[in-house]
Amino acid sequence: MASAAVFDLDRTLLRTSSTPAINAALFEAGLTSRGSLPGQRLLLGWYDAFGETLPSMALARAAAWASRGWPVAQVAAAARAAAELLAPSVQPYAYELLDRQRRSGHRLVLATTTPDHLVRPFAEKLGFDEVVATRYATTTDPAGVERYSGRLAGGFVWAAGKLVAVRRWARSEGVSLTASAAFSDSFYDLPLLCAVGHPTAVNPDIRLHALAAARRWPVLHLNSPAGVPKVFGAEPMDILRLWAQQVALPLARLDLAGTGNIPRFGPAIVVANHRSYFDPAVWLLAVFDAGRNPRTLGKKEVLDAPLIGPLVRASGAIRVDRDGGGSAALGAAEVALRGGELVLMAPQGTIPRGPDFFDPVLKGRTGAARLAHATGAPVIPMGVWGTERVWPRSSRLPDVRRLLPRPTVRARVGRPVTGLSGTDLVADTARIMQAITELLPPEARSARVPTAEELQRTYPPRR
Repeated sequence: MASAAVFDLDRTLLRTSSTPAINAALFEAGLTSRGSLPGQRLLLGWYDAFGETLPSMALARAAAWASRGWPVAQVAAAARAAAELLAPSVQPYAYELLDRQRRSGHRLVLATTTPDHLVRPFAEKLGFDEVVATRYATTTDPAGVERYSGRLAGGFVWAAGKLVAVRRWARSEGVSLTASAAFSDSFYDLPLLCAVGHPTAVNPDIRLHALAAARRWPVLHLNSPAGVPKVFGAEPMDILRLWAQQVALPLARLDLAGTGNIPRFGPAIVVANHRSYFDPAVWLLAVFDAGRNPRTLGKKEVLDAPLIGPLVRASGAIRVDRDGGGSAALGAAEVALRGGELVLMAPQGTIPRGPDFFDPVLKGRTGAARLAHATGAPVIPMGVWGTERVWPRSSRLPDVRRLLPRPTVRARVGRPVTGLSGTDLVADTARIMQAITELLPPEARSARVPTAEELQRTYPPRR
């Protein structure tokens, strides 16, 4: 038999409730005089924090009466506008999940309490095959205009009622629920989740999270990469943000500027030069200062390390296996960018050694240019200087002998790189590296002959 992937909408595919966007569209269409029903704002705030409640669902059911007399055609136009307003609220990794379910042969079904006539254009925009949703009854007035009557046409698609509606649809389409999957955030969708063969809790409320743990159901958070744990909505990067500065500042004075050039939202590729093992701390602090959590590209040797590896993987780091050409890492980075993430990378790949460390012409790999071409994400350059005085490559730990007085580490973030062709990746990479170079101090752009001691500090420590 055929199978389906059944998705809830609010707090599952969307970050929050669909109600504010729908209300805004209805208001613009002249169908409502206010942005919300009485008490709705308070309930939505509670809903965002804790999930569905009986009062919020009672309000949703009462919305049918509020629509009494609305012209169907006018509501349809508002629904199309609502689809555009809802698009930015889709969870970053929802698109990847939908594509994966589609490739596995499942029919995509949106099952939601949100009225069918208001959500169907959005479902079509996301590529769903079917919508199972609450339906409002209609009537025709004496002038021949079709209007909503204020009553439901069929059951209320919520809790057990959602399972009834999905089962009815599955029987009519020859779909096996035991071969199907379901995705929801809500404890009240437990009847549906228990009825399918492959249930998944997505951004679950407290009760569903406990049940998913007890039943060993998968738990996903579609606003972060797979494998990134969350506790009360916080991921390791959020925790690292709290103490990263306290760890780094005792080692160096940070001279940081230009972080306002990093977009606060949406996809971005931050590229930086690489001089020291201390660089990642500076890169992170710059991105944190812009209010973003980065997804970094990390060498497989680091991600596979016994102690630090699990911590790095939990941060959402993207594994780079250079023996495999790095294509898998670029693919994962592309998925992250399409999900609206910020990807942080060092085009040089590793810290230059010997005379190359002092070369004023920075050389990089084409990965950042490839990602920019594939996703359209802006490339934001960052120039870092002085980190080798904190932790040179020749030392297994920061060089504490040189930390009094603390050395100054300089970091500058520039405007997005312009003039990328998208066709000549080598030329585009050279332009990216030049943009980084222009952010470095004048001494970085002058060729000089290093001393023997300076050269030695650019090589890894002897075993």
